[in-house]
Amino acid sequence: MVVDLVGGCRAFVSVSEAGSFTAGAAVARIPQPVASRRIAALERHFGERLFDRSTRRARLTPFGRDVLPSAKRLVQLADTLEHDARLARLRPMRVAVPDTCGVRELAELAAEARALAVHLEFRVAPPGERAELVRTQEVRAALVAVPADEGAWSVPLGLAGVVAPKARVVHLETLRAGRSGGPRRHVWLQPEDDVPHVRDPLLRARDAVGLPPAQVEVAGSLTAAAAAVFGSADLLLCSRAQASELGLHWRPVGEVALARGFAVVGEDAERVRKLAPAIGRCLGAEA
Repeated sequence: MVVDLVGGCRAFVSVSEAGSFTAGAAVARIPQPVASRRIAALERHFGERLFDRSTRRARLTPFGRDVLPSAKRLVQLADTLEHDARLARLRPMRVAVPDTCGVRELAELAAEARALAVHLEFRVAPPGERAELVRTQEVRAALVAVPADEGAWSVPLGLAGVVAPKARVVHLETLRAGRSGGPRRHVWLQPEDDVPHVRDPLLRARDAVGLPPAQVEVAGSLTAAAAAVFGSADLLLCSRAQASELGLHWRPVGEVALARGFAVVGEDAERVRKLAPAIGRCLGAEA
């Protein structure tokens, strides 16, 4: 028979301090019959009586007096453990995320996590740094960039500009000099997309249609890329959600299908995966 040592010792200590089973049970916040059963189980486990039941008061036996100090220490340790466990659950779980996540979506993700007693704290970092933050234990989980077919979340990418295109897709070949009669239009990549599985297919498509290398550039930040687009006829490679947030008109790329892929890594990866739908909204993943 398995004995609840902590529960039994808690009842034992409470009854010994209160001087009666009824008052001790009240102190321990359990019914009196439960306190009596737990103490009886403890006595069977030890093979000795803890209380002299021949009197109306709960008087300790010599054996009970000898083991009472250890029982008190066990109860105190159990209380300390529960306290530390509560603090540990409240300690923020740091998660590295891309800067493409919107403030509102991250706040909604944090709110959903709190409902599961998980307190998230976000660390925004570029794709090359997020896995390193996990390795150095600066964060407990990270959303890392992977090829779209290898990730838990896939975010289709397209080109977005200030003026709405008439076509349902944007072909890179239409950006060749002389086709529009104006200045060369550039395609801007934000740092999040400066990864091989996004950048390289786009550059191959650029070369295939004869665009000069300088017409497809990586900006230093999303803000810099968006600023270049707002002030010209240039285009931003981004997700549909980002384009909507920036007030730009979005279309898929005609020559190549591009997408961001994301996976979660780290010691708390499994806990983060439980929030998959909310994470998808943060990343701009489409159902």
